[in-house]
Parts: sequence; structure tokens; C-alpha cells
Amino acid sequence: MGIIAWILIGLLAGIIAKALMPGKDPGGIIITMLIGIAGGLLGGWLGKVIFGVDSIDGFFDLSTWIAAIIGSLILLALYRIVTGNRRHA
Repeated sequence: MGIIAWILIGLLAGIIAKALMPGKDPGGIIITMLIGIAGGLLGGWLGKVIFGVDSIDGFFDLSTWIAAIIGSLILLALYRIVTGNRRHA
């Protein structure tokens, strides 16, 4: 997949992850996209390591989206843990 496809999947996976984990996040659309892109990579890596499958095959494959969303949920939870204790001045 090309970089444009990764950005689109990342944006959508990040939005879906935020919809599945409602709450206040300090990040905007850029953070959502970065979490989604990194989440897609994390989800693909975990799928390969844990299940031995190539879960990032193509843009329209269900396994690509599931991996991206699960990875995004993991990273969103970690992001909230890391930034949750910070107070804005």
C-alpha cells in the first residue's frame, strides 16, 4: 500500500478508535491520524507475531482494518495513560 492509503487508513482507524473509546483526549486530528497510522503498524506486527498471519494485506481487506483499529485502541489507551496525569496551565 502507498503512503496515501496508510494515511487514510490511519485517519479512519484513529477516528474509529476514538469512537470506541469515548472521552476527552488532548490530541486533535493530527494526533488521531498519527495514533491510527502507528496503530495499524502495531496491529499488523502483533497479528504476525501472535497469530502468524499477514494481517496487513491491502486497503480493502478486513484484516487490515481490524489490525489498524485494534492497534489504534492499544495506542490510544497508552496515550491516555501517559497524558492523563498532565495538567494544563
